[in-house]
Amino acid sequence: MTELKDLERELSRFRGRLVAAAAFVLLGFGLLTARLVYLQIFRHAELATQAEANRIAVVPIQPTRGLIVDRNGVVLASNYSAYTLEITPARVAGGAAGLDALIDQLSTLVEIGPRDRRRFKQLLEESKGIDSLPIRTKLSDEEVARFVAQRFRFPGVDVKARLFRSYPLGSVGSHLLGYIGRINPAEKKAMEDWPEEQQANYKGTEYIGKLGLEQSYETELHGITGFEEVETSANGRAVRRLKVHPPTPGNKLVLSIDIKLQALVEQLYGDRRGALVAIDPRNGDVLAFVSMPNFDPNQFVDGIDSENWRALNESIDKPLLNRALRGTYPPGSTYKPYMALAALEMGKRTPQQTIYDPGYFMFGNHRFRDDKEGGHGTVNMYRALVESCDTYFYMVAADLGVDAIAEHTARFGFGHLTGIDLQGEVRGVLPSTAWKRAAYRKPDQQRWYAGETISLGIGQGYNSYTILQMANAAATLAADGQRHKPHLVHEEIDAVGGAKHLIAADPLPPVVVKPEYWDVVHKAMIGVNADPEGTAVAAFKGAPYVSAGKTGTAQVVGIKANEKYNAASLAERLRDHALYIAYAPADKPTVALALVVENAGFGAGAAAPIARRVFDYLLLGQYPSVEDIAAVRAGKGTTPVGTSRRAVDVPLPGQEAAPAAAAAASAPNATVAAR
Repeated sequence: MTELKDLERELSRFRGRLVAAAAFVLLGFGLLTARLVYLQIFRHAELATQAEANRIAVVPIQPTRGLIVDRNGVVLASNYSAYTLEITPARVAGGAAGLDALIDQLSTLVEIGPRDRRRFKQLLEESKGIDSLPIRTKLSDEEVARFVAQRFRFPGVDVKARLFRSYPLGSVGSHLLGYIGRINPAEKKAMEDWPEEQQANYKGTEYIGKLGLEQSYETELHGITGFEEVETSANGRAVRRLKVHPPTPGNKLVLSIDIKLQALVEQLYGDRRGALVAIDPRNGDVLAFVSMPNFDPNQFVDGIDSENWRALNESIDKPLLNRALRGTYPPGSTYKPYMALAALEMGKRTPQQTIYDPGYFMFGNHRFRDDKEGGHGTVNMYRALVESCDTYFYMVAADLGVDAIAEHTARFGFGHLTGIDLQGEVRGVLPSTAWKRAAYRKPDQQRWYAGETISLGIGQGYNSYTILQMANAAATLAADGQRHKPHLVHEEIDAVGGAKHLIAADPLPPVVVKPEYWDVVHKAMIGVNADPEGTAVAAFKGAPYVSAGKTGTAQVVGIKANEKYNAASLAERLRDHALYIAYAPADKPTVALALVVENAGFGAGAAAPIARRVFDYLLLGQYPSVEDIAAVRAGKGTTPVGTSRRAVDVPLPGQEAAPAAAAAASAPNATVAAR
């Protein structure tokens, strides 16, 4: 009996466990069913969308960057497609050692030189490690095929097709064009403050304008980013394309620059340092914008390596400095026409009034020397400008005073930004009592001394301006006071509809001066180039047109009162700068310019001959002979030598001559007259 009772008790316990197990299983299935119902019914739409998103990738499509062409249609900046071999460092194991080993392995398939390694290292230092960085650019089809066949061996490495910027003329016009470069961390951070729409437009963009027009017109040149929806596999590889929204290319920029003239001026400078800006005084079109030495912007397109960057950045000649925009110089005697106008307007001088120049001007106990030993004798305003008499303008400055000089010359743009369509322009220094109080801290430094005014009359002292400001002032002078904002871009052509948008703004308020005062200065500046005593007459002898100009020589270091300037005794970089301003034709000017040749001595010998060749090119369609270019480069040019060539027949650097029919359309004298 006891055994039966024990058996029943065990069966009862077993049934209880079975029921508990069944209940637990049913509960588990119930919870699973409830979860499935919740996911399948209540969250169906949300999860379906997420699944679709995991399956479909939205890939940005970078737009083609807009072209930049000169006024005659010569392409200055274009694009081409090429393959790059790229590494994503975050996907490479082993850190720096692993990267070096990977690059060594890649070099067995694709040539990777020391420059490629240096550039990659620099890009790696600037990136966050998650970016895809190029180790080799511009791969050949054979190199691409070799790598693709072995791709499985190199995780984190891939071949990509990219658009590259190209500057076909190399260093010609590099300072005005600028260059594009890879977006650095600081720029990426700055982009975070952009409007959302603008940030979205730069998705997938890795290169932006860094300098020059590429930077100033970045938005117009960039275009509108497109995108494509791509179905991807589980490992993230594209399976098929579902939808495409094509990008909109960037707009084309048509410059006012004549690039053949630009190249000619750069040739005339040779190895010398300096700057030249030529402007059409009728509308503000910049015809040439030269800064020497220059550089090849193609070096920056796929990332410049540290060695070449150091060579450019640490060069004593400062090739990366835009001297036309950011270099400041004392204007020297090129300042005298504006001083003459101020004296006439304020009634401090009449054109006929004369002074006697003994070769110096005494102010207190200080002797201010004239450039001509023994002086110019008796001179009026005409002779003072034609012969560049310093003593005459020392006296004018003393009679005007510093603040009156500042007030009158400021109207021509001295000491003010011109507003040209380039970033980074500097103001220079237009001295005044207010300027000095703001520039210095100590009371004795803030005080303006009367003796400091004297040197201002000949463009020395605190005077310091850009060549762009001097050219802009010369253009205003040439146009009898009419002012325009200088600009490098003449028009912008829409990439979609082809609509043209002129960049030139309305004229600015003019400088109002009595017509008879303009005539006095114009006649004297014509005399500078034509009068037998004119300081620039040698350079313009035999010219079939009438031009006006003013030479200038600016001291780099001061000379003591009892000493005489001797260039041979000074280091080359301590010698005087040669300056020149001019415009032509004198009766109806179509071009005005200013230029400096650093440490080259007298403006008449080093600067005026360059201006003569610019005028011959623009007004006559003539290009100097090879021997004449060599003479000017050597600082020995006066009037042109050899047989001049037709400008349309001379090819651009590195390019073959265009057919005569095509070249005729770009005749410089016809083009300038049309604009």
